[in-house]
Amino acid sequence: MTPLQEKRLLFVPKLPNILRDLDQVGFAPAERSEPFGDQEEIQKQFRSTCGLPVMRAHLLAKRSKAHPLNIGVVFSGGQAPGGHNVITGLFDAMKKANQSSALFGFLNGPSGIIAGKCKQLSEDELKNYRNQGGFDLIGSDRTKIETDEQLSKAFETLKRMKLDALVIVGGDDSNTNGAVLAEYLIKRGSSTCIIGVPKTIDGDLQGRYLPISFGFDTACKAYSEMIGNIARDALSARKYIHFVKLMGRSASHITLECALKTQPNYTLIGEEVEAKGQRLEEIVEDLCLMIEERSKRGKNYGVVLVPEGLIEFIPEMKRLMNELSGHKESSDALQREVPKGVPKEVPKEVPKEVQEQLLLDRDPHGNIQLSQIETEKLLSSALKKRLEKRGFKGKLNIVHHFFGYEGRSAFPSNFDATYCYNLGQIAFLIAREGLTGYMGSIPNLTSPLEEWQVYAVPITSLMHVETRKGKRKPVVRKSLVDLDSVAFKTFESKRASWKTEDHYKFPGPMQFEGDPSYTDEVPQLVKLNAPPRED
Repeated sequence: MTPLQEKRLLFVPKLPNILRDLDQVGFAPAERSEPFGDQEEIQKQFRSTCGLPVMRAHLLAKRSKAHPLNIGVVFSGGQAPGGHNVITGLFDAMKKANQSSALFGFLNGPSGIIAGKCKQLSEDELKNYRNQGGFDLIGSDRTKIETDEQLSKAFETLKRMKLDALVIVGGDDSNTNGAVLAEYLIKRGSSTCIIGVPKTIDGDLQGRYLPISFGFDTACKAYSEMIGNIARDALSARKYIHFVKLMGRSASHITLECALKTQPNYTLIGEEVEAKGQRLEEIVEDLCLMIEERSKRGKNYGVVLVPEGLIEFIPEMKRLMNELSGHKESSDALQREVPKGVPKEVPKEVPKEVQEQLLLDRDPHGNIQLSQIETEKLLSSALKKRLEKRGFKGKLNIVHHFFGYEGRSAFPSNFDATYCYNLGQIAFLIAREGLTGYMGSIPNLTSPLEEWQVYAVPITSLMHVETRKGKRKPVVRKSLVDLDSVAFKTFESKRASWKTEDHYKFPGPMQFEGDPSYTDEVPQLVKLNAPPRED
């Protein structure tokens, strides 16, 4: 191990007062819940778990020692920093309550549940994963447990292992699958509880009692360090314009957070583009005006942030992708169509290489692979053409970047390490309580850690109905950037001056020791959007 790895093993996440003595913690109903939308449709499919009450943890008289529990845990979907601390927090809580409890990790994601592949986790094995990044302890994948055959195999695995609970560490799709599995198990007479943990760096898993998913803070700090470095280089070399695309799937939360942390010259927010109906040529025109004005001031450099999902918010591109997603042909068939005129549907500003990505690159289901579309090159190419037509005489040297995987498995920040450890402890409490179809949450993350509250939120309360592959399907709703939020309004009020002046911030490397103002800082989005504290 490197010295830093060894040092991080020694970090001990703090617990709020409510979790100091787990034997004294119980749950009581806080309020009745209902789905985010489409209540009747969701109620039909989740008759046992829709409308369950939101549960809040509270202190009670000392209870008798807990009986041993057998609990399974699985990582589902992409990596997010802090996942290993969910497992260590869960493990520590189980062993503290009863040494005879056993924790089993399903290998390589939900496919491990279907195949019955797992291993029992011990302190000897976990000791080298505390506060470390990645999901390599047990692995992950994107298998969905949703067909009758998959659900039946999962049921048989959980039954054979006599599990009291299964903890699913995942994002919106993974927790949707968790809700489906919880409902299925109840119908089959199983007593195994299904418990969700909110994971995704994208930050699009949010709700009234859920300010942010874990991993978001670390990823944004990792990206912001690099953006700050690029801004410093641009300010020093004074001859490059950097287009930086940031991971985040559809939502622009990561881009907004990084903009607030680094104050680049230009930031696109997909949700705003859609709300204003901004066409590609309008976006490019705005970029042109900024480049021309900065050039007049002798500033032939700058930093532009582009969210990964931007292209699906641009009206004409969204229509095009919807049309192309309807093609059932293989990539080879579509390639043969290209000379016949398919590209004529593509707006003229789209460069040839992006046209090919739109038309040819498909996932196994025939859908366009959004993450592979080089939106940053689409914008810069269109920008160059527009400036040439306008007779631009300034210098234009563009450099492209895409920050994504660099932030998914980083050492978790102190915030994420602590947040995740507590989420693991909460998962144990929910399991001990025998609650199924619930997700653990801490709604007041901006309060002093000692005052953090603990909730169990029905997964169905985060759901609505979407049309997928032509069918209406209940899913956990992806939370997009709220243009009326304090965080967005703060960004909106400052960005005009960022365009022509240089107000770059340089966050630097993520810090683990020192002043808590920078070692334990919560995400800007969480801080700005937090409701007023109750007295």
